[in-house]
Amino acid sequence: MSGESGISAFPEGDNIFCWKGTITGSKDTVFEGTEYKLSLSFPNDYPFKPPKVKFESSCFHPNVDVYGNICLDILQDKWSSAYDVRTILLSIQSLLGEPNISSPLNTQAAQLWSNQEEYRKMVEKLYKPPSAA
Repeated sequence: MSGESGISAFPEGDNIFCWKGTITGSKDTVFEGTEYKLSLSFPNDYPFKPPKVKFESSCFHPNVDVYGNICLDILQDKWSSAYDVRTILLSIQSLLGEPNISSPLNTQAAQLWSNQEEYRKMVEKLYKPPSAA
């Protein structure tokens, strides 16, 4: 799947349980113009259990820790078997622009969020575009 509003995902090689995803930062957010790689690994009992989704690119965000773990309710207790890869990536994409400041994994990012101009500078400073490989 690809092309739709800056998200794409494909199985990695022959392993249908491991996918690579890409999301681009939405227009009019501090993440505009950025692109992030994610890994999605699906458990054997998917869709009854959520996949493990992590940022492969470093992402300075209140709900993403230094290891790329994402704090997003639909990947934990709010998971539904109706969700698919598209839903997951769109949710993460909207989380970029609308973080949950009340339960941050990255407190520095959460504190800086109120100053969008400074936040954008930090995003640009830490941003590493994905390599073509």
